[in-house]
Amino acid sequence: MAMICKDGGKNNMQQGHMENGKYVRYTPEQVEALERLYHECPKPSSIRRQQFIRDCPILSNIEPKQIKVWFQNRRCREKQRKEASRLQAVNRKLTAMNKLLMEENDRLQKQVSHLVYENSYFRQHTPKTTLPTEDTSCESVVTIGQHHVTPQQHPPRDASPAGLLSIAEETLTEFLSKATGTAVEWVQMPGMKPGPDSIGIIAISHGCIGVAARACGLVGLEPTRVAEILKDRPSWFRDCRAVDVVNVLPTTNGGTIELLYMQLYAPTTLAPARDFWLLRYTSVLEDGSLVICERSLKNTQNGPSMPPVQHFVRAELLPSGYLIRPCEGGGSIIHIVDHLDLEPWSVPEVLRPLYESSTVLAQKTTMAALRQLRQIAQEVSQTNVSNCGRRPAALRALSQRLSRGFNEALNGFTDEGWSVLGNDGMDDVTILVNSSPDKLMGLNLPFSNGFPAVTNAVLCAKASMLLQNVPPAILLRFLREHRSEWADNGIDAYSAAAIKVGPCSLPGSRVGGFGGQVILPLAHTIEHEEFCMCIILALNQFLEVVKLESIAYSPEEAMMPRDIFLLQLCSGMDENAVGTCAELIFAPIDASFADDAPLLPSGFRIIPLDTGKEASSPNRTLDLASALEIGQAGNKGSNDSSASPGCVRSVMTIAFEFAFESHMQEHVASMARQYVRSIISSVQRVALALSPSNLGSLAGLRSPLGTPEAQTLARWIFQSYRVYLGVELLKSNNEAGGDSILKSLWHHSDAMMCCSLKALPVFTFANQAGLDMLETTLVALQDISLEKIFDDQGRKTLCTEFPQIMQQGFACLQGGICVSSMGRPISYERAVAWKVLNEEENAHCICFMFVNWSFV
Repeated sequence: MAMICKDGGKNNMQQGHMENGKYVRYTPEQVEALERLYHECPKPSSIRRQQFIRDCPILSNIEPKQIKVWFQNRRCREKQRKEASRLQAVNRKLTAMNKLLMEENDRLQKQVSHLVYENSYFRQHTPKTTLPTEDTSCESVVTIGQHHVTPQQHPPRDASPAGLLSIAEETLTEFLSKATGTAVEWVQMPGMKPGPDSIGIIAISHGCIGVAARACGLVGLEPTRVAEILKDRPSWFRDCRAVDVVNVLPTTNGGTIELLYMQLYAPTTLAPARDFWLLRYTSVLEDGSLVICERSLKNTQNGPSMPPVQHFVRAELLPSGYLIRPCEGGGSIIHIVDHLDLEPWSVPEVLRPLYESSTVLAQKTTMAALRQLRQIAQEVSQTNVSNCGRRPAALRALSQRLSRGFNEALNGFTDEGWSVLGNDGMDDVTILVNSSPDKLMGLNLPFSNGFPAVTNAVLCAKASMLLQNVPPAILLRFLREHRSEWADNGIDAYSAAAIKVGPCSLPGSRVGGFGGQVILPLAHTIEHEEFCMCIILALNQFLEVVKLESIAYSPEEAMMPRDIFLLQLCSGMDENAVGTCAELIFAPIDASFADDAPLLPSGFRIIPLDTGKEASSPNRTLDLASALEIGQAGNKGSNDSSASPGCVRSVMTIAFEFAFESHMQEHVASMARQYVRSIISSVQRVALALSPSNLGSLAGLRSPLGTPEAQTLARWIFQSYRVYLGVELLKSNNEAGGDSILKSLWHHSDAMMCCSLKALPVFTFANQAGLDMLETTLVALQDISLEKIFDDQGRKTLCTEFPQIMQQGFACLQGGICVSSMGRPISYERAVAWKVLNEEENAHCICFMFVNWSFV
């Protein structure tokens, strides 16, 4: 074995030491002793090596220098083994991914051949007089014969074991034809491209009955483990309420047939929930692949059935399922197909896009299954706890409890103890009450100081509203970052799980305000000096703990306000995601943050109604080489009106839960109605302010109330800079029009922001860099005062320079540190401040420009 010397060269010395010109090998006992010491301390110091020799007599004839070299070689071999293992794993993954892509390529070639044949057949059998003589459309449209998958009409089936096996085998054949064949015309999902770092190959249906989605991917779990996870649908599908196994029948080929009853939550108060009566067939193919396929049971006789259930609409699951193939070297290649008919006739017309969109199905169900598998595989490979002190499975369980609790409140099923209270003459807010023991179990645990010790009822106030012209992700980010814009009304929503009600402290106007919002690390204790953002659970989803400072609910608490904590789940904050909903769900929690703490979730769900044109649109270009290129707003055709920011529609659903004493029911119900209505008004005001203006590429830029038009203000800023500093702020736009000046200001690399001339200056306008620096929006900008962003030294400098700015017209400030609205420190190289003059040459505001800023 070659030995590496201290100077980095190599020699051919065997492990051992030199004695009388000969090389002596280490004995097996010495190697065993050294290995044991290596596992205790892989990198010992000089003193530790000498201690090894003293403690192990068997090493007494070895020089310390030789022991040092042995440890160096041992560390090198360990590193090489780890690297070799990593490269082998990467090679196995790439080999499997290459196999998957080759199979997908073969399938696509078959689909192309099939479509070419259908197109040729269509042209041959269509009279020439019916064909247009010229193409009058403004986009390239490929006309093809539609290939539909229609449900076969069968006479009533015998539900005996033999009859069910016949249905199961038929389901298996149809599912495999969708998963690996051309039974459904699959089109790559807009915004999703396959690649080594992508979640997988995602496709949606084109021209078939119902809605369908398909995914292919590689996961680092064995097939049996994958099947176990996927069968437990409520653990990964947040909209699944329950899956009950009614009967299990073994088959002669070693498979199983299960009869299932499944319930799904309704996503909004405007639609009923869905349920399914299913057959699930689990079997193993000849090549060793594991298959789980499902379909709705219809037209069966002489067997068990599931009659209609109140509050549910019976939907249909067409042949769907999972094909799980073992991968060489470990892991699995999985094909997922979801194909449903969600009975869109049963919902209001405005909501039907949600039930007729394959993109929504892919986002909510198909991709959720694949992400759950990949997340669990990552957790298995990284067995350590997360940096917050919690195991990933515990964090997922907390997020699942939040989602499930919110869905329960939103749906208010009677079998869970919910009953509807009479309204007050207006039907905009629905009030439900629950006094069942299961709902109240655990709620008597003490929360933070002052929370009630006894509650015997839970009240939920819920409502839905239609929003236009505001992207859900932008609105949700605003709601998360600026609670005072919607929560600072009448009653404090943060006490949603424990309202203090009593003779002397009925909820009404809040006695004490809250001093601020701080996002804490999700850990077992709160004695942590360094604040962090959150724990990422999955793509576009994270869990966090929010600390609300200085809350007071009653006059006796006004002198000693307290802090409360919220466990909060955020998802759907990616503006470029197609067809996904945005959620902000939170629940008060005590300071221990226990995994089994009682939770009463409240929050918002914003569901986009315009999910982009589906693959089934007759005007959609099927030129995949060009049409699937995506930009910032995802994949949209050039003439797709939904690409315009002004056409965004979504439905927001609000649900807030309150625990109270039953004798206070009428008062709490009245308070809850008033509070939710105030939230609706606040959200409408915020949505109006956040809606994009008519500035084209400057979507979202809108002047706050009380300020001039953005173009006018931009011109004043540029002109005043030239007047006071004698140079152009941007020379290339000296002769440009107002719109170009505004664009230049908005996209300027330096952070520029304007503040008022009041005694306590507050910000009124900022460009994109300024908003990024302050971590805020144009609406919330007006709540930030100038002095809040500076540290003590900066405030002293500002007090010194502010008179100079007013007298001389400008001032140059040295570099320093300031803070964003989220409390993050920001360093800047220098700052320039100048008066902004209006047309009458009167001071309108002061503009600050921070040069070369960055977060510390």
